[in-house]
Amino acid sequence: MRKFLLSLLAVSFLLACNNEKTAGTSEKEVKDDTAIATTATTVPPAPSIYEALLGSFVGAFGDNKITLLITRADKDSVVGRSIVGGNDRPFAGTIVKNGNIFSITAKEPGDHKDDGVFNFEIAESNAVAVSGTWKPNDAKKPAKTFALERKKFTYNPAVGSYPQASQRLLKPEDVENEMKEDLEFMRNEIFARHGYCFNRKHLRQQFENEDWYVPNTVNIKGFLTDIEKKNITMIKRYEKYAEEYGDEYGR
Repeated sequence: MRKFLLSLLAVSFLLACNNEKTAGTSEKEVKDDTAIATTATTVPPAPSIYEALLGSFVGAFGDNKITLLITRADKDSVVGRSIVGGNDRPFAGTIVKNGNIFSITAKEPGDHKDDGVFNFEIAESNAVAVSGTWKPNDAKKPAKTFALERKKFTYNPAVGSYPQASQRLLKPEDVENEMKEDLEFMRNEIFARHGYCFNRKHLRQQFENEDWYVPNTVNIKGFLTDIEKKNITMIKRYEKYAEEYGDEYGR
């Protein structure tokens, strides 16, 4: 009888352990399944309608070309930069959405003689175009109207009249027979490929006639490749020779 009771207790103990183990495993599996379910059902937030406003818009601005770059936009505010005539100016303002139209008023800081206020509109259904006016803070200067098109800046080393200056190290024979003006253009074309906005009017006008040129910044030091840096140094050296020796150089 005693042996029977001991055997019964042993069986009961084993069953209890197995049940406890099974319960623990089930709890872990439930936790794991919950985690998997949670991960699987996570949905990224839908893009804001204001994201369609971001980017560069380029076009005529009086005698110059302007790039209006919108870097942040939401239901209350807008932030960006205007790049024109060699000037890179920040702006900030407000957005009002009326039906299909985003109406934006943005002010430049006011600490530069050419600062002013932009008023422009972008249609939600056609966010590739901007039209509006710019009124200078200086009442003696004229206001300007503009109609700009969205244009994405992309660095392309293959465009231009002298693409080799961005693609490979130049050899003396690539530059030694060029005139000073051509060497200057070759060197500055490297900057233009990076979207540099030129201060000097004659360079600005030359490149603004190129379809591939999108003025995008006034600081490209961190974007020049090692090849381009070396070629710029070489071209400048030959520019100096061309200026010093005049008609004797390259003839």
